[in-house]
Amino acid sequence: MTQSYDLIIVGGGPIGLACAIEAKKKNLNYLIIEKGAIVNSIFNYPLYMTFFSTAERLEIGDIPFNCLAPKPGRQEALEYYRNIHRYFNFNINLFEKVTQVQKLENSLFKIKTDKNSYEAKNVIIATGFYDIPIAMNIRGEEFSKVRHYYKEAHEYAFREILVVGANNSSVDAALECWRKGSNVTMVIRKNEINNRVKYWVKPDIENRIEEGSIKAYFESNIIEIKENEVDIETPEGKVTIKNDFVLALTGYKPDLPFLEKMGIELSNDELKTPTYNPETMETNVQGLFLAGVVCGGMQTHKWFIENSRIHANIIVDYITSK
Repeated sequence: MTQSYDLIIVGGGPIGLACAIEAKKKNLNYLIIEKGAIVNSIFNYPLYMTFFSTAERLEIGDIPFNCLAPKPGRQEALEYYRNIHRYFNFNINLFEKVTQVQKLENSLFKIKTDKNSYEAKNVIIATGFYDIPIAMNIRGEEFSKVRHYYKEAHEYAFREILVVGANNSSVDAALECWRKGSNVTMVIRKNEINNRVKYWVKPDIENRIEEGSIKAYFESNIIEIKENEVDIETPEGKVTIKNDFVLALTGYKPDLPFLEKMGIELSNDELKTPTYNPETMETNVQGLFLAGVVCGGMQTHKWFIENSRIHANIIVDYITSK
């Protein structure tokens, strides 16, 4: 028998949990469906990642986030959000993947997963963006030595490492690997380190490059990845370097085909911005809402925990006012 809810939240990250907190406050019959562990994206962050935000900006549900360091790390965040679940005792199904969200003629939604099916009056999509790496689309990208996710530096110690990009994840990986004994080279499309890199890290990487500890090719791109080498196109011409691993930390994108499959309209440019009303967060499909990073389409730097927590209040207030 199909279970029916006032609200189903797709995604059990911080913003999905924030939506559930507001739903509980308004006595809505809700369910969170998460394809992995609770706050799965944070779980998959690098082991020693430090947030740009301070602890209080990551808080949800008016529950304090106590942290000794000025900026919390991955481990502190996981502990905090586990405690949030202990406190609120969410109605959440973990390791269950939503495969379809369909609007029915009776205005209800049918939600299919790899384990069950449900009905709901309203649906919030809070799936983030961390699941689909942005491919480089170059020859050799399929080699197992090419990694689109970075966990820790130990595996790469004393090896020839090529890091692609100059954003926070790329810079963190380059510095950690270099400090663990890797010979690190960076390939950067622009002529400088990204200005959005954490302010206490940016001088570190720039100094390591200037002193020659880390080699950087600016205004450059990888042409081809080979078994033991990589070809790079630089302003001075083609360069071939020895290589054991490529850390292609080129960013990630939301599951845009999944949004389109639900009927959500995307902009016709490279940004692929979903259509929604910023006053209600409701998409062009009535009763279907977006929350968190997924709202930005390909602009994954536009929304993050601290500035999208408010989406939970906006959505649930609107649902309960109808």
